[in-house]
Amino acid sequence: MKPWKNDNELFDMMKKELFSAVVGDIMDKHGLLHQFLPPSIQPLRDDMVVVGRAMPVLEADTFEEISKVSKNPLMSRPFGLMLEALDDIKENEVYLCTGASPKYALWGEIMSTRIKYLGAAGAVVDGYSRDTKGILELDFPTFSYGRYAQDQAPRGKVIDFRTPIEIGGVKVHSGDIIFGDLDGVCVVPQEYEPDIISESWEKANGEKVVKKAIENGMSAVEAFGKYGIM
Repeated sequence: MKPWKNDNELFDMMKKELFSAVVGDIMDKHGLLHQFLPPSIQPLRDDMVVVGRAMPVLEADTFEEISKVSKNPLMSRPFGLMLEALDDIKENEVYLCTGASPKYALWGEIMSTRIKYLGAAGAVVDGYSRDTKGILELDFPTFSYGRYAQDQAPRGKVIDFRTPIEIGGVKVHSGDIIFGDLDGVCVVPQEYEPDIISESWEKANGEKVVKKAIENGMSAVEAFGKYGIM
């Protein structure tokens, strides 16, 4: 039986008892072999953990902040749909953005302030973030390529959100679980969620038993033979 009743309990359990490696191991066993985002996406601070449901955001490069000649009406709007995407995020969701070249920051302090107020779980961007001091003071889980101050305003726009996206070969849909820590960010497809999380919880608790046995002198061969965990 699942030891959680709703998303709040689920995500609290994941933060306390799971880690990205064990979730990735279980997805491997289910044939989900490509569920980690690129390793270039790292937490702004080593102890940051993000867990929540994906709110995918699609960004595109532009070459001026306001275009008066484009046939696309979004080109005449600063940031495109970014402000609407920020205001639309829900409790326990993760702002997950991709599509742009790594020439400017996709995330910053004011964006963090807005979605933290709305109860968001964090931000994961396939690019850089800025306003690092402010984000750290907010203690808002943020994963990015690192720190880079160059603004997106004249360089990129959000062109869609709550739409399927792909990052490093990993497909992400709205509602998939995003789970990230110091070792990486993985995506748990919603349709596999019950089995993946339940088995991850079982394996994480089993690893505690194995660790204790090895600390008490059991060999690696014997431990794996007995518990099937390593």
